[in-house]
Amino acid sequence: MDIANREKICRAVRRHIINLTADAASGHPGGSLSAVEIMVTLFFDKMHLDPSAPKMEDRDRFVLSKGHAAPCYYGVLAERGFFEKEAFKSFRQINGILQGHPDVLKCPGVDASTGSLGQGISIAVGMALGARLSKNGANVYTLLGDGELQEGQVWEAAMAAAHYKLDNLTVIVDHNGLQIDGPNDQVMSLGNINDKFTAFGFEVVEVADGNDLAQVSDAFDVPVTGKPKCILAHTLKGKGVSYMEGQVDWHGKGPNEEQRQTALKELADPDGSEDPDKKRSEGEEA
Repeated sequence: MDIANREKICRAVRRHIINLTADAASGHPGGSLSAVEIMVTLFFDKMHLDPSAPKMEDRDRFVLSKGHAAPCYYGVLAERGFFEKEAFKSFRQINGILQGHPDVLKCPGVDASTGSLGQGISIAVGMALGARLSKNGANVYTLLGDGELQEGQVWEAAMAAAHYKLDNLTVIVDHNGLQIDGPNDQVMSLGNINDKFTAFGFEVVEVADGNDLAQVSDAFDVPVTGKPKCILAHTLKGKGVSYMEGQVDWHGKGPNEEQRQTALKELADPDGSEDPDKKRSEGEEA
């Protein structure tokens, strides 16, 4: 992995998240920003896929179980070449390909429509079992929010994954400690997540800093045989934007214009290269 290059992509994705949610005046920037390193590592370094053939049979599959983090998903897919960035204008617009939550029928690179929390991991378990039965060699990855673990369906899916010994399934938990109503421990304590997934039959790999590219990459590389894998990544909600970091208020609202410009300055590349999305946000020709 070229860390410097991947860090540059992460900054670009974070700028996309800010611009998408600012343009739409809605969306979920906080939980999108916390997941950037996880998503960039997956789509650029770990998954077998081809943007020019997004439906190839032997591709690896990804399910964004925390579907509200769609701005991160779209930023990564665009950077990876699944669609042109011109499509960003359609975010949360009727008939646009970039809906508020991922839509498998509209957006290239999306493998499952998600948004109702708890259901994405169930879809991923079905995909992993299907891949085994069809012998296409596909690995399946799904990203959950930590607040999502309060859904009983998550644990039904986890039980099935262990029962079928789905070692082609990797569940990633974006553990940023915050959900829409406040800190997880105040809303509904999750207890020891590592122990829970271990008890359900998973091999758990805990990542101390889920916003560190090297740590995230190493976690994906840990081999597991005969059981599903869970990567428990400790992240920072709103990562990269000072006024959003660790703030539950930014779970589900877009920044205003002043806040957008502040964020884009903080997310600018160190080399000072111009960001075409910043030009677009200022009403100039990109």
